[in-house]
Amino acid sequence: MLIYIIRHGETDGNTQGYFQGWTNNPLNEKGRALAIQTGRGLRGVRFDECISSPLDRARETAEILLRESGNAGVTVTVDERIKEVCLGDWERKKFRPGEREIDEEDLKRFFGNPFLLGGFPNGETVGEVCARTQSLLKELLRRDDGKTILLVTHGFAMRAMLNCLYEERERGDFWHGRVPPNCAMNIVEGVGGEGRLIAQDKVYHEERIHTGGRDENLL
Repeated sequence: MLIYIIRHGETDGNTQGYFQGWTNNPLNEKGRALAIQTGRGLRGVRFDECISSPLDRARETAEILLRESGNAGVTVTVDERIKEVCLGDWERKKFRPGEREIDEEDLKRFFGNPFLLGGFPNGETVGEVCARTQSLLKELLRRDDGKTILLVTHGFAMRAMLNCLYEERERGDFWHGRVPPNCAMNIVEGVGGEGRLIAQDKVYHEERIHTGGRDENLL
């Protein structure tokens, strides 16, 4: 089986530089353009099913990907397990230099090794996000039914889900080198109930398409 795991397109929360988490922002114009290009890049892939986070930015991305890839007849199923991390008191707080609304040392831990944070105030722990996202991935892998599945999620949730497959996970590299770009795609091949990454952070678009600002877009 093959599982295509894709991060949602860009939102205004991304461009404005604040943590979204469970904040339910829609895609912006650029985000829809990224999803369209990504969907067209997936033409020729036939998806048997699609699973999305319940947040609007992920669901809209999933619908665009299916339409543009020629899979418009596939139904989008929502699964709470691949919702973005709940950031609690960090929701809608700005993180960029000169605009920070979060303690600088906490931000360093977040961008360096989120496991050192333990958890987010009045939100989830990193371990909880890993457990819930990986539960879906492992459930799909156990099915081992030969299907091709599209799974649309978020930046932190994607890294949490795939952490169990990263070779460097014992060194604490949660981010696997960087935050995945909007509409970045990772592909997991499942054989005999086990998964392995066969594509990592692939993009079918120019990462600066229609952008007038920065690209460090998070969550």
